[in-house]
Amino acid sequence: MEIYKELNTAASKEFEKLLNSKLSKNKIEEGKIIEGVVTKITEKFVFLFIDGLKSEPVLDINELKTLKISENIKIGEKISVLLEKIEDKNGEVLVSALKAQKIKGWYELEKAFENNEPINGKITSKCKGGVIVEHIETGSLMFCPGSQISDSPMKDISHLMNEPQKFALIKLDKIRGNACVSRRQIISSSKKEDKAKIIEKYKVGDIIKNAVVKGYSNFGCFFNVNNEIDCLVHLQEISYSRVNHPDEIFNIGEKHDLLVISVDKEKLQVGCSIKKLSPDPFEHISNYELNKPYKVKVVKLMDFGAFCELEPGLSTLLHSSELSWTKKNPSAKKMFKVNDEIDCVITEIDKEKRRVAISHKLTTQSPYEAIEKNHPEQSNIEGTISSINDYAIYLKLDGYDIDAFLHCNDLTYAKNAEEELTKFKKGDKLKVKILEIKKDQQKVRVGLKQMQPDPFDYFKDKKVNDTLTVTVISSDNKGLVVKPEGCAMEFIIKKSQIAISASDARPSRFVGSERIDAAISEIDFSKRKVSLSIKLLEELNNAKAIKEHSSPLSGKNLPFSSLSDKLEKKEKK
Repeated sequence: MEIYKELNTAASKEFEKLLNSKLSKNKIEEGKIIEGVVTKITEKFVFLFIDGLKSEPVLDINELKTLKISENIKIGEKISVLLEKIEDKNGEVLVSALKAQKIKGWYELEKAFENNEPINGKITSKCKGGVIVEHIETGSLMFCPGSQISDSPMKDISHLMNEPQKFALIKLDKIRGNACVSRRQIISSSKKEDKAKIIEKYKVGDIIKNAVVKGYSNFGCFFNVNNEIDCLVHLQEISYSRVNHPDEIFNIGEKHDLLVISVDKEKLQVGCSIKKLSPDPFEHISNYELNKPYKVKVVKLMDFGAFCELEPGLSTLLHSSELSWTKKNPSAKKMFKVNDEIDCVITEIDKEKRRVAISHKLTTQSPYEAIEKNHPEQSNIEGTISSINDYAIYLKLDGYDIDAFLHCNDLTYAKNAEEELTKFKKGDKLKVKILEIKKDQQKVRVGLKQMQPDPFDYFKDKKVNDTLTVTVISSDNKGLVVKPEGCAMEFIIKKSQIAISASDARPSRFVGSERIDAAISEIDFSKRKVSLSIKLLEELNNAKAIKEHSSPLSGKNLPFSSLSDKLEKKEKK
């Protein structure tokens, strides 16, 4: 206990203070990079002297070999090391030259990143997603993504391997110790500087000769000028006429003169115009008249029509819908050739939208107007079947290049219309009635059954509750199939409509060819629907008997009096 008391004396505390001040003066702290002097070199180790440490730290010679300094190291030289432990469990000092080098390298990278300065590096190897780049000054390893190697796709980078070159630091992760670099930014920056010098050559109003069409997009066309710069001609600056896409006007590789209309030195862009090199044709559009034919020149053929010129610079679209009256999906490519002069009628002139609409088919009379004049609705005409589908026949009308529409429901008055459709084939001649002509829709509807008397006319003078004599055709559990005398149509009397009494409502009571009476329970001319009922006839007869042979008071007591009252009220309505 006396010894501990001596250690806690003022003299011992003063010694401790002096020792700490000496250490702090030499900045001997764990985690710091310090310099050591080489005192001894063996085959395996290098011994260092560091002022302020009680023992000599030792470096593994392999560590110096990794740093590629083992061969040139000499006694008395200084080596930077990282002080990891002042004293480990064995009482030894732990230092690392390799870790010191990495930390120094990271400091250099951080400085370059903060100052946005390029660094010197070389590609040492390939890896997944990119390449490994070594920092030449410090040996630090960095990652360069494949997309950042060059500003254009490269299949082979062998010529770039181990070649000193500039890289831009694009990302530093201090926690993970990862660095990401880009060669592409350096290249782009260099090109940007070159492009800025080129931009200085051009001024608004300059005319560029023989610019080559390089490519196009939805908003314009790109031209290459003297293999040094690309200029954009916006969609609105291509032509005075409406242009939906540049490929309607240009082909890759064509040469055109351009007028410089804008120069943006910040964005390094030059905007040009083609249409402003020529006078505006819309200034004298008033020389053209609506609904009057003009000669136009075919300048470009498309799948949807043809672009034509009324005069140089004044082009418009001849849409495929305006090529022919009768052809389905007509093709301008099959009808015309480039530079053909064809007749067209101007159908629209819109000065605000700078649009002119033309039509080729209007130069000839519409066949639909001709058929309306010569064969109006309800007149008869002949034709040849051109095609048949599952529900209709298309008939080529004699004397007209028109396909009329004949629906299966207009083939026969019978209910089996689809079955009737199977009786016809392509090439058959038919005489039909024109039912409807729609000139605006270019449609003609015809009917075959309308050439025959309508069996439904049998009911023109009939009404509900009228009595008909019918012949039983057949019977089953569902009811009776009957045919009124003098009528070509057959009807079904349901089982529930055979008799008032359920016990008498048996279809088996009746035999084929038997003549019976039935009443009309429903008739609808718009739906061509008629319903017959034997039950209703019985009710009508009973009601008539009550009315004629019974007093009003006594009739109230009959079981069917309520039904009779209802029928009487219905007749009054």
